Amino acid sequence: MEVQDIAKLAVTALEDIKGKDIIELDTSPLTSLFQRMIVATGDSNRQVKALANNVAVTLKEAGVDLVGTEGHESGEWVLVDAGDVVIHVMLPAVRDYYDLEQLWGGQKPSFTPVGGRPWQANS
Repeated sequence: MEVQDIAKLAVTALEDIKGKDIIELDTSPLTSLFQRMIVATGDSNRQVKALANNVAVTLKEAGVDLVGTEGHESGEWVLVDAGDVVIHVMLPAVRDYYDLEQLWGGQKPSFTPVGGRPWQANS
């Protein structure tokens, strides 16, 4: 199954359980670990777990081999690793705090520490 098809299945599974603010990022220019990252928000720990579970079940039913899942215990942030597609389902506060969209949105990180010289990640 193609990466785009896996990502589309995952997004559909998130939409089916009313996931919010679903975004898909093409990470292939940034890393060789995976090609797509999907981030979604759930309103409660229970919904975060249900969203991630629905993604895992949907992908397995389609014949996608999952590498694993993490975070079901707390339900604040659950990751479903489908190899070339990684799905993050988070509570709103967790998503705001980690801001994966900014981190993986294609911008190389840069900052100027207090009293220091500017720093920028190399390509």
